[in-house]
Amino acid sequence: MDLDAVRTFVAVADSGQFLEAAAQLSLTQQAVSKRIAGLEKALSVRLFTRTSRGATLTVDGQAFLPHARAVLTAADNALASVQSGRRPLRVDMITSRVAPALLLRGFHQAHPDARLDVVTLFDIDAATSALRAGTIDATFRAVNAPQRQLVEGLCSERVFDEPIQLLVNPRHPLADRDRVSPIDTGGQRIWIPGLVEGTEWADFYTQFAATFQLNIDAVGPNFGTEHLLDVIADSPSTATLVGTHTRLVWPAQHDLRRIPIIDPTPVYPHSLIWKQNNPHPTLSVLRDHLMAATPRLSPGAAPLWTPSWAEPDSL
Repeated sequence: MDLDAVRTFVAVADSGQFLEAAAQLSLTQQAVSKRIAGLEKALSVRLFTRTSRGATLTVDGQAFLPHARAVLTAADNALASVQSGRRPLRVDMITSRVAPALLLRGFHQAHPDARLDVVTLFDIDAATSALRAGTIDATFRAVNAPQRQLVEGLCSERVFDEPIQLLVNPRHPLADRDRVSPIDTGGQRIWIPGLVEGTEWADFYTQFAATFQLNIDAVGPNFGTEHLLDVIADSPSTATLVGTHTRLVWPAQHDLRRIPIIDPTPVYPHSLIWKQNNPHPTLSVLRDHLMAATPRLSPGAAPLWTPSWAEPDSL
């Protein structure tokens, strides 16, 4: 079906005049008549009856009009979905619980008119593939280079270093500490299910454990965050590691404790990754917001630890 003809039909139906519709569409009256005739031929019905006052819809024309409007709306929405600046900026993150979700929510609060779509892909490989394919505009990831260099055409900026904390129940040997060092946790079982080999988060915790000789255990099925919290609450000898900005809610009876880790403080290096030639105007607004509004950690205030593969700090 010729969309120009459908648009012309709606214009004539709304104005009741071929001449007025022609003026609205910047066409000649002859061109309008030709489009309507072509549409009537394609549909095998008469859509208008010409009168001395203009054009009135036939019964078939009246039946076709609401569907014609729906066709034009769908076509306009389809066009907007692929036009940079009109469609939402599509941003990926690992889950909605982690720090990038708070960063993106802060951006939305500062720029309420910016349209966003949020997706959750599994790992950096899936995210970079989606960036190259154009199905997302940006992703928040830890860039574990040089093991996994970003392919040509992708750019990244390290936008937030998130401190990692120890999570324990009240009976744990370290529960009464205000803070602990990595060495203090060396003899404790730290359970982190879901450390999939080759992922950026598994690389982070593997190097952290190797650096400070920690006992990080990833054995067992990953039934999700709620199950992990239940296990920590029931075991006086098991702890886990969580990001400072990771949103966790547990039953009051669990009474779990978040304990800061210091000397050094391990920080998870979140970066924003995007395709270099992506013209979406909201992408540059997001980048500027992250660089201006994201809280910074001062390396001089306390010693920090990041894995050796983390991309250089661009803050």
